[in-house]
Amino acid sequence: MTVTHSKMSQSVQYPEVTIQRARRAVRCAPFQLKLYIAMREEGVFLGEIAGTAGFKAGYTEMPIPELNAENDLLWLINVGVLRRKVDGQGITDSFRLTPLGRLVVREWQEHGESWPAKLTRFDRVANWLRRWLRLPL
Repeated sequence: MTVTHSKMSQSVQYPEVTIQRARRAVRCAPFQLKLYIAMREEGVFLGEIAGTAGFKAGYTEMPIPELNAENDLLWLINVGVLRRKVDGQGITDSFRLTPLGRLVVREWQEHGESWPAKLTRFDRVANWLRRWLRLPL
């Protein structure tokens, strides 16, 4: 198991299979490291990620329709990398990193441009199967 520490000095343990699944999902998502770093600091609204706004901000390599961006963000929530930010009135359309997401992003930053490495066909198929068919892999 890999251990990560939160701000409150409590350790969170994740099975290696969970970390691998999170890495794969982040690598398959259409988002750039800049977005994840912004989400680590504060919530980022969907409108800032989708379309030309996300492209201009450096969050995506090309403009992504809002529905597609939201679906990709919701998948990252299901994997455990992201969460929706909550305000006094409930859930917002703003997204933040979870402790697992912070671990994966920290690894990405430490490896720089060499991570994520080129995705293999297995990575893409495994992510697709988990996402769309909900098969255990």
